[in-house]
Amino acid sequence: MKKLYETQEVPKRAFLVGIRDDTPGETASLAREIVGLVHTLGLEIVAQEQVHIRERHPQFSMGTGKAAELAEKAAAMKADCFVFDGELSPSQQRNWETLSGITAIDRQELIIQIFADRARTREAELQVELAALSYSLPRLQHKYLDLARQRGGRYGAKGQGETKLETDRRLVEKHIDRLKQELAEVRKNREVQRKKRERRGIPTCALVGYTNAGKSSLLNAMTKADTLVEDKLFATLDPATRQLDRGSGRPLLLIDTVGFIRHLPHTLVEAFRSTLEEVSRCDLLIQVLDSADPDLDRYFETTLSVLRELGAGAIPMILALNKIDQVDSWETLQALQERYAQRCSASVLVSAKNHRGIDELIRCMEGLLVEEITRFRFPPDRHDLVRLLHRNGTVFSEVYGDGSIDLEAQVDPQIQERLKVYEVMEKTVEAPQPAP
Repeated sequence: MKKLYETQEVPKRAFLVGIRDDTPGETASLAREIVGLVHTLGLEIVAQEQVHIRERHPQFSMGTGKAAELAEKAAAMKADCFVFDGELSPSQQRNWETLSGITAIDRQELIIQIFADRARTREAELQVELAALSYSLPRLQHKYLDLARQRGGRYGAKGQGETKLETDRRLVEKHIDRLKQELAEVRKNREVQRKKRERRGIPTCALVGYTNAGKSSLLNAMTKADTLVEDKLFATLDPATRQLDRGSGRPLLLIDTVGFIRHLPHTLVEAFRSTLEEVSRCDLLIQVLDSADPDLDRYFETTLSVLRELGAGAIPMILALNKIDQVDSWETLQALQERYAQRCSASVLVSAKNHRGIDELIRCMEGLLVEEITRFRFPPDRHDLVRLLHRNGTVFSEVYGDGSIDLEAQVDPQIQERLKVYEVMEKTVEAPQPAP
């Protein structure tokens, strides 16, 4: 009889450690968050412990006695790795691995691994790989125990050659440079696409907010799209753009963005800079909040902080309190709506799952998107100018008279300046129905 082997990979067993010097409320919130991150990566949690400290120690970020105690507990529970809810320096990471004999992962590496698992497009893969290499570069040393110098050079002439560490560091640095060059090309292409949208005069709105708040679900509900939706953190890494019909006939582009999170690794922020910059170029923002989450106040503040860092703090913003189907009390929802109404341009109660509040949200967007419409009068034989407006703007009306062609359009400022001699009256903000 043939022997059967188990082919399914067994999840790694993780011992979670939070090193805290903050308030009890923040401690509990971050503890819940790290559990979600670990589950997203597919790890099995064997234990979770919070260590409260007054000051951080350089060797383990805590006292040596407490570190030895945690190492013994991890060994007794047969844990495969430590996951620290915080940032470890390269030397602290090496110290923990030497003490315990198992892998030590900090919050930065955990999030980078999740991003790597979620990357689907070439741009996302490049961004994650760049972040991973930038994170690992100062940590190469702990991977090598034998640092004997390679053979090279003559004694007294060229030296004894490079160490294995120095060689690999140089290779990693070259790889980082190549990734940056590839990403620069991707950013050029994204900039070209952005300029095309701007020339067409179509307003853009970005869905922003904490990870797993329901941004992709809301995008699907508003545009009848089929973007990926999962009840996991960072399900969306690449910005998906869909066109929304606002009912007035005027189009609008909705952009789904990568979710925010507290203490997002700096390497990821830099790598995803071009993707996040889409937010700062939008005409309107919709911050999506999970109204049933106990930490929604902290998530709201985190999103505002990231938006300010991106230079998008002054863009008009609607707050969409999502997942109202998971809140039993209508009074609680109304209180939430009133509380946040003072912090943004408008707040709306919605359920992407049941499509409740979608029409009201679109009406709010319509009211905040003030579009400048210019009226032009061209000579009857200047059809080339008509084609120019259709290529580089949005034409709302087009009337052919006996001695002229009258159009109402929203155009790029450069095109508008070029056609200034053909303007016939002041701009308006109420646009008629687009021409068929």
